[in-house]
Amino acid sequence: MAVRDIIKLPDKRLRLVSETVKRVDGDIRTLVTDMFDTMYKAPGIGLAAIQIGVPKRVIILDLSKKERDHKPLVFINAEVIWKSKEKSKYEEGCLSIPDYYEEVERPAEVKVKYLDLDGKPQEFEAKGLLATCLQHEIDRVIKKFAKAAKAASQTAKKLEA
Repeated sequence: MAVRDIIKLPDKRLRLVSETVKRVDGDIRTLVTDMFDTMYKAPGIGLAAIQIGVPKRVIILDLSKKERDHKPLVFINAEVIWKSKEKSKYEEGCLSIPDYYEEVERPAEVKVKYLDLDGKPQEFEAKGLLATCLQHEIDRVIKKFAKAAKAASQTAKKLEA
């Protein structure tokens, strides 16, 4: 439908608190469609609504490598309800912090509860890269973006010095 601008640091909108979606309606579905258009164009594998300036708890993922193999996933009001003790490390990047990558350790498996595009409660289990990406995007909508942004900014300043 529409490719939106991805906001980047130091844009203060990235630090806004994302609001819980009260009702999944046409506006939310349009937002999700726009988010996929935006993410695929970037290109990326995950996007939170806050990254296009919409402070709603909506995240999308698609880890497929080829366009014909798209496997779009939508999580509204996602919340981790279980995480494994086992950890895994992946190099993570963020469309809102271009050219910055860092190895991050997270639980290797998670279970989340969320609403689907019909507004129905769901649960989803993820492991490996999918679990990492899901946790990364959930962090964007539950106030952890500011913490990650601050760390990235400090590291970038050190590299420039």
